[in-house]
Amino acid sequence: MRKFFEASSAAWALCATLVSALILLVVVFPALPVGGEMLDVMGGYTHSEAIAALEGYGEAGRRVYALASLTLDTLFPVVYASLLAGLIYRFRPTEWMWRLAWLPPAAGVIDLGENVQIVLMLTRYPDISAGQVAVASLFTTLKGYAFSICLALAVSLAVLAAGRRVRARIRGRTS
Repeated sequence: MRKFFEASSAAWALCATLVSALILLVVVFPALPVGGEMLDVMGGYTHSEAIAALEGYGEAGRRVYALASLTLDTLFPVVYASLLAGLIYRFRPTEWMWRLAWLPPAAGVIDLGENVQIVLMLTRYPDISAGQVAVASLFTTLKGYAFSICLALAVSLAVLAAGRRVRARIRGRTS
């Protein structure tokens, strides 16, 4: 897996995954004709909120959402996990901290689990139990926290690396 982290931390890979993530987030997902706010982007939801959302999508919206969850939203966790793992690996301040690059793939696995739960609800509608919704909502909530932690870690390490670089340049000029 370390070879994957090394490859993901290359400048070209970081650029490619950043552009891909932005295209999916800004262009593709908002353009999906689902017919309402997607469960993936909610912080969590109750049984009645999930049923209302699923009903609001309509049959065609549920079909589009399920297909997107199985394709595009399976690609998205791979893209953002690669991006964040690459950033963490590239900007780690000490060698042993490369292991932190495992966190984004773990977040991606949680996201994939969420996708499975949502597809199950979309395809079983209207026969969805409160327990099924609770599990799906838990995955959605966990994904949100895991992604936020990974993003904060990646940004923090990049900012710290930039600060170290600036300090080194300043020291180099005053010496």
